[in-house]
Amino acid sequence: MDFKGSDTVPGPRAEDQLPHTAQAAVKIVVVGGFGVGKTTMVGSVSEIKPLTTEETMTQAGIGVDDNYGSASKTATTVAMDFGRIRITDQLVLYLFGTPGQERFWFLWNGLFEGALGAVVLVDTRRLEVSFDVMGRLEERGVPFVVAVNSFPDGPRYPVEDLRSALDLSEQIPIVECDVRRRASSRDVLMTLMRFLHSLAMTGSRA
Repeated sequence: MDFKGSDTVPGPRAEDQLPHTAQAAVKIVVVGGFGVGKTTMVGSVSEIKPLTTEETMTQAGIGVDDNYGSASKTATTVAMDFGRIRITDQLVLYLFGTPGQERFWFLWNGLFEGALGAVVLVDTRRLEVSFDVMGRLEERGVPFVVAVNSFPDGPRYPVEDLRSALDLSEQIPIVECDVRRRASSRDVLMTLMRFLHSLAMTGSRA
């Protein structure tokens, strides 16, 4: 079939194409409870236009979704967010943000498949929602770091207090971040990559 004119199927944009120097691609998942900033993080750090599956929140979610601390949130991820960032000319990270509401957690298994590591985003106003998230990662053997997203009205705690409250081993890194800032989100990903490298070097698991 001969496609001409407006019927021609466009190719990928130049900015979306992988650099010819890329030699390795790694899948990373960004997880956390509802409204902790997963979509914002993927969007702020991705070097390509991120794919999002956000839908407008409706009355049907009232009493089902816990939106404490996110009362102004009007849209929610129902499948995943997807972005890409180059860490070096050779190493590319593919980022998959998971939906936060518990009713969509059945989608997580597919998103976790093949993931080398994860970022667990935490909101200090709702630390309790992080337990199930981390438990699922531990069940699947996915190493992770914890990133505390700084909300203006969120309480601030010393790292060791957070480690104790989240029942984390000394091995798992905890970092503070502002997911709205590209540099801050990138620092979180670099922390994860260094952690994964240290695990590989010692032959241990998180």
